[in-house]
Amino acid sequence: MTTAAFTSPEGHRLAYRCSAPRDGTDLTFVWLSGFKSDMTGTKAAALEAWAAATGHGFLAFDYSGHGQSEGVFEEGCVSVWREDALAVIDALSSGPVVLVGSSMGGWLALLVALARPARVKGMLLIAPAPDFTENLLWATMPEQAREEVRTRGYTLRPSQYGEPYTITRRLIVDGRGWLLLGAPIPFEGPVRILQGMRDPDVPWQYAERLLASLTSDDVVLTLVKDGDHRLSRVQDLSRLTACCAELAARGGDRQR
Repeated sequence: MTTAAFTSPEGHRLAYRCSAPRDGTDLTFVWLSGFKSDMTGTKAAALEAWAAATGHGFLAFDYSGHGQSEGVFEEGCVSVWREDALAVIDALSSGPVVLVGSSMGGWLALLVALARPARVKGMLLIAPAPDFTENLLWATMPEQAREEVRTRGYTLRPSQYGEPYTITRRLIVDGRGWLLLGAPIPFEGPVRILQGMRDPDVPWQYAERLLASLTSDDVVLTLVKDGDHRLSRVQDLSRLTACCAELAARGGDRQR
């Protein structure tokens, strides 16, 4: 599958990979990456291979300022990346979709499901981080870093995955308009959550908060005792594809 480019209504030039469903299914699985991540990761590749093997559609893309898409990362925020996701899904897929979101992608999956309830038939959320700008960034920042955000407009946050992350005032302020936890999240479809208990970025108790907020009764949280944030080991990828197979079956049930 080759990478192509799409220009959103907002003028964002976004890289994507896409294949249509076949073999009697009309479900498309949509990959939503994490913060400063992209569609070339191990989990996205596993999902793409599984979709090809089972005949389901597949769609992945890079948000503005991420991966192969155009744009400046520091100019992005939740509103922008939500717009990117909705634009790509609306333009490049049709019919029912299952959203597979990792970390920040879990937050965006929830926001897409709220915006497109008729199309989203299920979700797989991997170490989901809804509200992370407020609860996992701002709330844990030293006061010096907060002051840098207020006065300079950004701070540099160390990352174990490479270069420090630039956390901007725009990211923090904009994120406050999209907070979900603490109130019911109205989604009635099946949701599967995979969460590592040795995740240094998203505490496993955070997934429990999300489970309690979702209105659906068909929510299963799987805690992986030795799992980290990425959950990209062979056994983790097997869990990912097993959840996708279950959601494919549940999604088909909901369409009948």
